[in-house]
Amino acid sequence: MNAGRIEGAMARINAAMKRIEVARPQYGDVTPDTTDNSGSARVMALVNAHEKLREEVADTIGEIDSLIDELGQ
Repeated sequence: MNAGRIEGAMARINAAMKRIEVARPQYGDVTPDTTDNSGSARVMALVNAHEKLREEVADTIGEIDSLIDELGQ
């Protein structure tokens, strides 16, 4: 992978991380509504899916960083 493609990929990943961080406050402090269990369950499932995705993206960025380091040596 050439340097231009790596930079482009990193720019897209960084943009995605920024979008995740902007969206996170919307769901980070969710308090379940006991009057609507089905709705709160869906919101909590969304929050959990979002957190799992965020962790996977962070792990993938770490792997990309390692690959870039290897290529630079």
